[in-house]
Amino acid sequence: MKALVYVSLKKSVLDPQGKTIQNALNKMGYKGLDSVRQGKYFELTLDGGLSRQEAEAQVEKMAREVLTNPVIEEFRYSFES
Repeated sequence: MKALVYVSLKKSVLDPQGKTIQNALNKMGYKGLDSVRQGKYFELTLDGGLSRQEAEAQVEKMAREVLTNPVIEEFRYSFES
């Protein structure tokens, strides 16, 4: 089982890197771009020894305690078979 974890800055946190990317894309001629927010992506491959419920609890704990800074970041995750 594979867990896909997406981490991004909270909406209330300024994203200077996203703004820099947005400015660069605009200068390159890309049109219709309203905003850019950058983030992190993790693929966690889990062994078959966990139930779905255990895997969800483990991934949630890893994301909350290790993969994110809960003061400024939020996360979401999904699973692939």
